[in-house]
Amino acid sequence: AEDIHSQVEAMLTERLGALNPTHLEIIDESHLHIGHEGAKDGAGHFRVIIASDQFKGVSPLARHRMVYDLVDDLIPYPIHALAIQAKTNP
Repeated sequence: AEDIHSQVEAMLTERLGALNPTHLEIIDESHLHIGHEGAKDGAGHFRVIIASDQFKGVSPLARHRMVYDLVDDLIPYPIHALAIQAKTNP
C-alpha cells in the first residue's frame, strides 16, 4: 500500500499545482486508520495543507470545493478521505 500512497501524493501535488500554491503540504495519515473500513482496499487518508492567492476573498467552503474539483476522480479510491486546510498565506 505504501507505493500507492506515494503515487497519490504525487498526483495530489500535480493536480493542486493548478491553484499555484504558495505552500503545499500533503500528509499521509493512513497509518492512523489501519483496520478502518475504507482503508482495507489500500485507499488512503490524506491531509492537505495548501495556501494560495486564489483563495483570497473566497469562503472556506468554496476553497474546499476548489480543491475537491481538482481531485474528485481520486475519491473514494485511491483516496478514501481527504482533510483540507486551505489558507491564503503560507
